[in-house]
Amino acid sequence: MRVCRISINHFRGIKGAVLHLPKHAVLIGDNNTGKTTILEALDLALGPDRLNRTPPIDEHDFHQGRYLAKSDPEAAAIEDGDAAGKALGPDEPAAAEESDAEAPRIEIEVTIADLSEEQLARFGDNVEFWDSNADSFYEAPNPEGIDPAHVVEALRVTFHGWYDVEEDDFEGRTYFTRSLLDGGTPVPFTKKDKQACGFLYLRSLRTGTRALSLERGSLLDIILRLKEVRPQMWEDTLATLSGFSVAADPALGITGVLESINAALKKYVPKEWGIEPHLKVSNLTRDHLRKVITAFIATGEGQHAAPYYRQGTGTINMLVLAMLSQIAADKQNVIFAMEEPETAIPPYAQKRIVHEIRQLASQALFTSHSPYVLEEFAIEETVVLGRGSDGVLARKPISLPDNVKLKRYRQEFRTRFCEGLLARRILIAEGATEASAFPVVCRLLSELKPDTYRSLEAMGVCVVDAGSETNIRGMAKLYRELGKRTFALCDKQEAAHQALIEQEVECLLMHGEKGFEAMVLKGTTENALKRFAATIDWPQDLTQTFPDPVAQASDALAAYFKKNKGNWGISDFLAQCSEDEIPEWLRQACTRLKDICDPPPPPPPPAEAAAQPEAGRPGAPADGAD
Repeated sequence: MRVCRISINHFRGIKGAVLHLPKHAVLIGDNNTGKTTILEALDLALGPDRLNRTPPIDEHDFHQGRYLAKSDPEAAAIEDGDAAGKALGPDEPAAAEESDAEAPRIEIEVTIADLSEEQLARFGDNVEFWDSNADSFYEAPNPEGIDPAHVVEALRVTFHGWYDVEEDDFEGRTYFTRSLLDGGTPVPFTKKDKQACGFLYLRSLRTGTRALSLERGSLLDIILRLKEVRPQMWEDTLATLSGFSVAADPALGITGVLESINAALKKYVPKEWGIEPHLKVSNLTRDHLRKVITAFIATGEGQHAAPYYRQGTGTINMLVLAMLSQIAADKQNVIFAMEEPETAIPPYAQKRIVHEIRQLASQALFTSHSPYVLEEFAIEETVVLGRGSDGVLARKPISLPDNVKLKRYRQEFRTRFCEGLLARRILIAEGATEASAFPVVCRLLSELKPDTYRSLEAMGVCVVDAGSETNIRGMAKLYRELGKRTFALCDKQEAAHQALIEQEVECLLMHGEKGFEAMVLKGTTENALKRFAATIDWPQDLTQTFPDPVAQASDALAAYFKKNKGNWGISDFLAQCSEDEIPEWLRQACTRLKDICDPPPPPPPPAEAAAQPEAGRPGAPADGAD
């Protein structure tokens, strides 16, 4: 069993999306792209306990918070402010048109393929056929067309969420999609139906507060129900607690106070009204016990134990995961969705988690920012997501350029590709020197003059080392086709190669020297060079060539930077410079990139500017006037 397609409309930040999912996948993209929204949408449609919440959705679950009909003035104003549409890709749906009198609905359609025999028997009347090769439903009238192995049985379910004006509340229901298409009475997809699908969702915030309790719906309660274990300890526990009297020892003094209250009570009321007050543990019921019974776990090698939810974050994460894995092992046919498996977990354990879940679940879906997790997935299992300003979310396929072979992609994934896949803006640096030095310059300048400069981190720019000037174009093409904003930083190039790079990048930062070190040495000051030369522990071979490196700072540092190329030598020099000592080209490159990533607000329209009084113009208020 696996989710092969999900369609989302008007849910949170997604105005429209149609995504095809492989058997196992990791969803990646910049923060606030929509990764969590996809898993939350699956939970609304397939999660057996999600709709038990009252209400199951709220205002913030609707795209742009709009849940009223367009005829409502406030809603119409929001709708009019929507960004203009764009050309849609093959996986991008056109947003559904709504009539003026129709309030927006959250619509989530999930297609589940590779059904088990038990599921086929249960959902037989609603089963359709899915063509895995075409990624679409088989609708041809020829019955023999369903015989090939790539045509499999599938089930469609649809979640609808809406605002009920009469009840002044939000509603949500899941239906068999086929009953909606036939124009008949919608058939609900019930909690029992959802349990037969076995969707498990582990969110990024895993407090574990309801894992090892016996509260209804807790992980332990689910495991007990799967194993058909019904604990019969409620009556015995309640009877034992009811017979236990608190502070019965007269030496404590409490019983004396209670007896005096009892004596005073008899003066005013008959005994049938209530006498002999005494203290007991609590007025516990079964539901109380379910909530307060908690598992304790030893905190070390000693005998001391503490509630499980007071353990370390990593221990709680692994405990919750272990329990969900137990559920998956018992059900044998589950879809397991997990956010950020790397949270508080060391790298070797991250890999173990991914492999264990892939073996236990019929489908495993992850979100992650960890290179150790991402490298465990093949290219076709890596779902790169991109969302436009119009709210349309789509999958961007990874297409390696000619100069990036699959072997190289795998070998250099952590060092050269992973960070770029997770970012929205990519600066392709020619080599290790540029990749290490330019971020240092931007960070330093932003600290010296925050109003003029910004660090690359603040602009959301990721620096990727291309390895050489010949790789810049291919690397830029890879990320540009994934919907990233791409920039490049390099030495002077021949005109033909420069033109090829400019075709793939939004901005090319190219200085006029044949080496980054040469540009820095020519653009800085003598004082900066001598100051830095005095702080270096010079290698013996260089001291033989330059007996007094401070006096020969320019030539000595040129040799030093060449010897330590790519080892942060030039970065350490730039880090100790003042603004005036940083080469002008680097300062201009920083401001140029800042203006592109964070452009200043446009000037006001001429009519608006004319309406604003200017100092010195007749009728303009004097300085300091109200």
